Amino acid sequence: MNDAVSIAENILSRKVSAVEIIQTALTKITDRNHELNCFTTITVETALQDAVNIDREIAEGKHPGVLAGVPFAVKNLFDIAGLTTLAGAKINAENLPAIQDATIITRLKKAGAVLVGALNMDEYAYGFVTENAHYGVTHNPHDLQRVAGGSSGGSAAAVAAGLVPFTLGSDTNGSIRVPAALCGVFGFKPTYGRLSRAGVKLFSSSLDHIGHFTTSVRDIATIFDVLQGEDEKDPVCTKRPPEFCLPQINNDISKIKFAIADDYFTQKADSEALAAVVKVANALNVTEYVTIPEAKIARAAAFVITACEGANLHLEKLKSRPQDFDPATRDRFLAGALIPSSWYIQAQRFRRWYRDKVREVFANNVDIIIAPTTPITAPLIGQKTMILDDEEILVRPHLGLFTQPLSFIGLPVLSVPIHQENSLPLGVQLIAAPYNEALILQVAAVLEAQGIVAHALRF
Repeated sequence: MNDAVSIAENILSRKVSAVEIIQTALTKITDRNHELNCFTTITVETALQDAVNIDREIAEGKHPGVLAGVPFAVKNLFDIAGLTTLAGAKINAENLPAIQDATIITRLKKAGAVLVGALNMDEYAYGFVTENAHYGVTHNPHDLQRVAGGSSGGSAAAVAAGLVPFTLGSDTNGSIRVPAALCGVFGFKPTYGRLSRAGVKLFSSSLDHIGHFTTSVRDIATIFDVLQGEDEKDPVCTKRPPEFCLPQINNDISKIKFAIADDYFTQKADSEALAAVVKVANALNVTEYVTIPEAKIARAAAFVITACEGANLHLEKLKSRPQDFDPATRDRFLAGALIPSSWYIQAQRFRRWYRDKVREVFANNVDIIIAPTTPITAPLIGQKTMILDDEEILVRPHLGLFTQPLSFIGLPVLSVPIHQENSLPLGVQLIAAPYNEALILQVAAVLEAQGIVAHALRF
């Protein structure tokens, strides 16, 4: 399957119909989902009707939008009108259907994109593996015995397998970037608050971001432009940010200052993950290093805030129906409910200090920081531990080792896919100061043009 922009161009020029594209996507999903387990719901009837409407508009000389006829799917924590929003939870299956689409879905539909379904995830977005006790494991398209990552595992795997050209996910501590890296696709987490979360089941409100997965940089940019915009329904997305409209991407990166994250971001990573960073750095002629101060403490503080906010959100159900939670989620929520309030307050105080220190790094030294996305390639399904720096550590929490300190203060980050010969894919994070998404996409476009970063379809 081509990228979203190419598909839309072909539909708008009437080289192919939207109905043909959607029928092809639905057939792929039906044929492959039994082994991948990406989708929890497939919206066959509404998708085909939307495609018919788009073809009719084009025939009438109208322009349905820049994503006309492009199939997409969303993590099942986005409200879809007429469907029950699961958020990966058994308990939520008892809820009434959503009465309207999430804001982000509405914007995509207005641009002509066609929703074809909802995607599997870790329960309540609390995990990095998408091994869901209720809805099953999502398999990595590059090796079906391995995890797709999480919590947006279904979203990443669906794009990696070529079922749809783009998907939506959410990122609290790395839930877009981790699966993007393990599945070998682009995963974008813009600045905190830049995209509306209205109509999305939140996990940790002060950390949750919305973002997307694609197979190309131009798709990341095009979809980002469609998605962004203030929304009074989301309290953190009502203020118009500076440089609101995304500039055109160009290939002149001569004035951009780069640095490689050292110290914390070079520890507890295997040689392949570090080699991926070197590959990107060499392509950009980067020799400078920068230390992000107290990243280890930032990750610990992020754990505290996540656990407290998540547990508080689900406290009533934890008390009355603990047996209906995924055990891996329930136990961490219960632990979060027992954390003293003073810890949460101290974590938030540290957060403000850390945010200011990292902003100083960008103000004084660098525009783009390069770091690994995950410490290893995709682990096996059910794998509990991994050995890094001669220490055995748990897989599930530590896949977000390098992502948590960045989402903790809402930085925009793109995980770009690195494919090494005879190896599973990995990701490298391109990190910028808040609202500097354009710089990230500019650098990613240059790397893509050089062939350094690229999506590789498994099927």
